[in-house]
Amino acid sequence: MGRMSYVGIIVLCIFGFLGSALADLKMDFYSNSCPKAEKIVLDFVSNHIPNAPSLAATFIRMHFHDCFVRGCDGSVLVNSTSSNNAEKEATPNLSLRGFDFIDRVKTLLEAECPGIVSCADVLALVARDSIVATGGPFWKVPTGRRDGIISRSSEALSNIPAPTSNFTTLRTLFANKGLNIKDLVLLSGAHTIGISQCPSFSNRLYNFTGVGDQDPSLDSEYAANLKVNKCKTPNDTTTNVEMDPGSFRTFDLSYYTLLLKRRGLFESDAALITNSTTKSFITQLLQGSLTDFFVEFASSMEKMGQIDVKTGSSGEIRKQCAIVNS
Repeated sequence: MGRMSYVGIIVLCIFGFLGSALADLKMDFYSNSCPKAEKIVLDFVSNHIPNAPSLAATFIRMHFHDCFVRGCDGSVLVNSTSSNNAEKEATPNLSLRGFDFIDRVKTLLEAECPGIVSCADVLALVARDSIVATGGPFWKVPTGRRDGIISRSSEALSNIPAPTSNFTTLRTLFANKGLNIKDLVLLSGAHTIGISQCPSFSNRLYNFTGVGDQDPSLDSEYAANLKVNKCKTPNDTTTNVEMDPGSFRTFDLSYYTLLLKRRGLFESDAALITNSTTKSFITQLLQGSLTDFFVEFASSMEKMGQIDVKTGSSGEIRKQCAIVNS
């Protein structure tokens, strides 16, 4: 009896291992179930992103915010209901846009292969293809994610790094997701494209410690320029401010150059040069080539895209990205 139990345990362990392995993400996951899936996504992105290139920054940010809350499970796409405030309602996500773009891609995929391709995979693929379409790096996107059925604004607020985060907070939030400080520096490099608005950083200009002062870690000339030309009032929510002035449409290394000049827009940007290890890595990136940066960035994106993914029988395949299946 004891021997049979032992053998049974071994068999269960083997099958358990195989089940886990089979449930992992893999390249071309849909090659049999929906062979045209990735081409449908790529074609839609290629046809529309050139006319709206600013969406590339939005989608990579959306993907990041999705992965940092319950893993990369498309929960950031879910709408609130009368009984639940979804992640979309959380402060870090209020400025996200492009949800209709994701919905349109999903509609095309449902027409081709109903109930097969997850919204989580759609977002991961759209984020990558949008960055590539605007001249940025390519990274591998293994697929097979399934969609989460829970989306809570409170969890977004507690898990997504805020623009006011210091280095200790950033390191902790990234470590919680299995990412190290090298990943922190590289993924922050996505700030080389995109825009923000004054409330995300205006305390650095007008009221850093609550006494009407300016953040001493921010280059004074840059701060003066922001006050005169961008954020004339702290609560201006209509003026767009480039995160990488002069190069905000180009995926390049200039973001890191600005950091070393104390011209990072957010406190979380400035935090990267308060630690000797991350500052040294930034210097190393700047001494290398753009190709080197792209390779490193791709590696961290591939790592991020697999945070706490739901596979196998976990979660579901949503019919509509904004609504959990009934």
